[in-house]
Amino acid sequence: MTTLASGFDPKSFESRLYAQWEASGAFAPSGDGPAYTILLPPPNVTGTLHMGHAFQHTLQDALIRYHRMRGYRTLWQMGTDHAGIATEMVVSRNLAIEGKGETRDSLGRDAFIGKVWEWKQQSGDTIERQMRRLGASGDWSRSVFTMDPMASKAITEAFVRLHEQGLIYRGQRLVNWDPVLKTAISDLEVASEEENGHLWSIRYPLADGASYEHVEVDADGNETLRETRNYLVVATTRPETMLGDTAAMVHPEDPRYVALHGKYVDLPLTGRRIPVITDDYVDRAFGTGVVKVTPAHDFNDYAVGQRHDLPLINIFTDEAKIISSRDDIAEHYRGLDRFEARKRIVADLEAAGLLEDIKPHKLQVPRGDRSGQVIEPFLTDQWFVKMDGLAKRGLELVESGEVKFVPPNWINTYRHWLENIQDWTISRQLWWGHRIPAWFDGSGNVYVGRSETEVREQHGLGDAPLRQDADVLETWFSSAMFPFSTQGWPDEDAMGELGFDIALPTSVLVTGFDIIFFWVARMIMMTDQLVGRVPFRDVYITGLVRDKDGQKMSKSKGNILDPLDIIDGIGIDELVAKRTFGLMQPKMAEKIEKATRKEFPDGINAHGADALRFTMAALAGPGRDIKFDLSRAEGYKNFCNKLWNATRFALMNIGDFSLLPPGEEPAPEMLLIGGARRADEGTPVPNPHPNPSPKGRGALWPITDAEKWILAQLDRTCAEAAGHFADYRFDLLAQCLYEFAWNQFCDWFVELAKPALNGDDADAANSTRHTLLHVLDTLLRLLHPLIPFVTEELWQAVAPKLGKSGSIMTQPYPQAGELDATAYAQAEADIEWLKAQVSAIRRIRSELGVSPAKQVTLLLRGGNADDASRVARFDAQLRFLCRLERIEAITGEPPAAAPAVVGELQLFVPLEGLVDLDAERARLDKEIAKIAAEKDKSEAKLAKFGAGVPAAVVEQERTRLADWSARLDALTAQRARLG
Repeated sequence: MTTLASGFDPKSFESRLYAQWEASGAFAPSGDGPAYTILLPPPNVTGTLHMGHAFQHTLQDALIRYHRMRGYRTLWQMGTDHAGIATEMVVSRNLAIEGKGETRDSLGRDAFIGKVWEWKQQSGDTIERQMRRLGASGDWSRSVFTMDPMASKAITEAFVRLHEQGLIYRGQRLVNWDPVLKTAISDLEVASEEENGHLWSIRYPLADGASYEHVEVDADGNETLRETRNYLVVATTRPETMLGDTAAMVHPEDPRYVALHGKYVDLPLTGRRIPVITDDYVDRAFGTGVVKVTPAHDFNDYAVGQRHDLPLINIFTDEAKIISSRDDIAEHYRGLDRFEARKRIVADLEAAGLLEDIKPHKLQVPRGDRSGQVIEPFLTDQWFVKMDGLAKRGLELVESGEVKFVPPNWINTYRHWLENIQDWTISRQLWWGHRIPAWFDGSGNVYVGRSETEVREQHGLGDAPLRQDADVLETWFSSAMFPFSTQGWPDEDAMGELGFDIALPTSVLVTGFDIIFFWVARMIMMTDQLVGRVPFRDVYITGLVRDKDGQKMSKSKGNILDPLDIIDGIGIDELVAKRTFGLMQPKMAEKIEKATRKEFPDGINAHGADALRFTMAALAGPGRDIKFDLSRAEGYKNFCNKLWNATRFALMNIGDFSLLPPGEEPAPEMLLIGGARRADEGTPVPNPHPNPSPKGRGALWPITDAEKWILAQLDRTCAEAAGHFADYRFDLLAQCLYEFAWNQFCDWFVELAKPALNGDDADAANSTRHTLLHVLDTLLRLLHPLIPFVTEELWQAVAPKLGKSGSIMTQPYPQAGELDATAYAQAEADIEWLKAQVSAIRRIRSELGVSPAKQVTLLLRGGNADDASRVARFDAQLRFLCRLERIEAITGEPPAAAPAVVGELQLFVPLEGLVDLDAERARLDKEIAKIAAEKDKSEAKLAKFGAGVPAAVVEQERTRLADWSARLDALTAQRARLG
């Protein structure tokens, strides 16, 4: 019989199975097959598993499991990122919670970094534990943390080599500056959202008492204003930055200001004079057509300043307060926060009669995604990577096909960025991270080297005082090296031990479109420059997981779903507490709680990892956004339950039957049933035994038409699965496997097998048992990459019947062509006919409300020779599957009966004794009246159509009329039979 539990309960086996897999070493590369490697985009060590992780990790794991089963030497390279800013914030927050008065600054660099390492040891592997719960079959023994010694050595080496090649330099440029964290941040860490602001119009007096004739005209060229002015009106959204203005700017072709080209204005509140310059960057239609130029505090102005050789005047400290070191800045502005300074400057301008106007204005405000503070363009000394040459090469590698984007349209995003690239700021003013390998002497000279000792030796510095650069490298720099820093580079011994040559290039990178710029492109450029290889062959770009309404999941919206809550379940009170804890806007808590209790009145039920994984695969279409609906997960939990019950049915009906006599080892052909390689070997080989018979049973296999039909369907499904894997169409893969498993195997073949299993033909029964085993085994292997836990648990119950042992993950993945499915074409056609008959009869029974236990009579009329032959062949099956007392062919009119038509064959189930004939007559009369009314409406509509009605509309209505007419004729005939 079976040892399977009576019900599907993922909690009872998922964690147990994962522990067995990991302990067995099955996740490590093995065998001598071709290499297949995936690099995990390293999640932040501070992080926990979110829906985006669950989505991408499911797809990566499916690819790894699939190729492992195909005999590849698979490596899923795991790792985590040290996440400089995020980690410093977490540890700083923990210090505040401890309440000992310790802060980052009070501890000092070394002590604070010590605290970070303590925290990392305690909590840093949380996300890896959560990935295990999802079923990730990565090689954890090779997991790399970006601050590990091996990775750190690679980062230092990369910096030094790039500096030696002239690609890394130090300079003063404008960067995104977070005044709370007091560090430069990347564009990716800046979120710009539209906010309400103002547009201030300020008078800048013309220098030396100059004036000009100011003329305004409307769109038709009509003069609307003419006056003499001794000032320009400048429009700005940031009046505080005027303290750093170095020019006023107009469009060279703006007729209003031609007379002022090359003149000067007096910069209000400062005592400085600045030139009036021309540049076609100015939008003449915006504001007054005159803009202030502040090169040290605006990225666009910085570019203008470079073109016009303007000075760069910084007015802010690293906390975005007004500096105290400039004589032209009034004393009462110094030390003020930028927004407080704005208020005072506006007030002073108004008092001086220089404030022309203030208007409400919508503007994009950049905020740091970590601190939430407004980001300040800030002029600082930073380390940069020259990008022009690297970008050109990076584009060549993709456009030549050495790296391929899937879907291919993402190459346009990649190309756009590389063609408009700026030099890359790689330094950060943090303590946690890879410290920049550069040392300064007392004169400010900088020396780059692998260590201070190397620097002293190479430059003959003896024991001269040196200080190392206090900055660290941004995490995107270390992440750019991840394809080779995880494989021992540049240490040749370590590279050999880790199999560098087969681990790089990796086979595919699975990642989101939002980091094409910041990670994908940089990995391509850095790996090519430093190693001379591409980092990966394919880049499979996924969409972003959103909620069921298409909204971005965020803490502030209160719509975040935790994948572990979907896997293991969570009560409503705990869910509410989780969603409302630590809100930046506490007033949102009540609204979030109300919405959460409405959507999940009883919390979230446990679905198991497999149901979540299958949901993710099914949603993985080629679009940008993935709408996650929890009801889909519930449906796929039912799917796992369906597999469970089908396996229990198979095992109970197979009984003691197996493909091997007791004690006999499986022959080679048995190992090859349904596989692409021998189960005990790693090398993909062709199957020399495409149609093995059940050894020792003396029967040809397969015997019944139902077996041949399901085997043909299985072969087709194997072919589809291979194609979908190759195309990264996980949605179509999930769809085709679901369709085969649920509809063809569980619903139909299990039903079609019952007559043979319960019949008197021993050979047919044994052959059917063989096919049940074979198809179930193959189906579980087909599904394993997507739903590994339940397939392993079920396969362990099936495997002994097949003479197999071990884990399903080391079994061969099924491939098409192992059976001559073309030979089963007639059987397929016959079974499809049988399915149509059974469906029609069951539909009649359902509509009539006939008890499943009650036998009925089936009358047949018409049909062709094939129908007559099939009725005779499938007599027993039809009786068994449809609970028929008898099947009779008629030529005349049937008695009162419920009809159906399949092809040319008419089916009738006599109603006598099954239904209340008077009630059925009344039901039919009501339905006939309804259909007749619809038919009359359609006829009337067609009669009113004139010559101007589109042909397509007319044809559509004619089709509807034909449908109503056919339905009316059928109902009328049925009603006539009832008298």
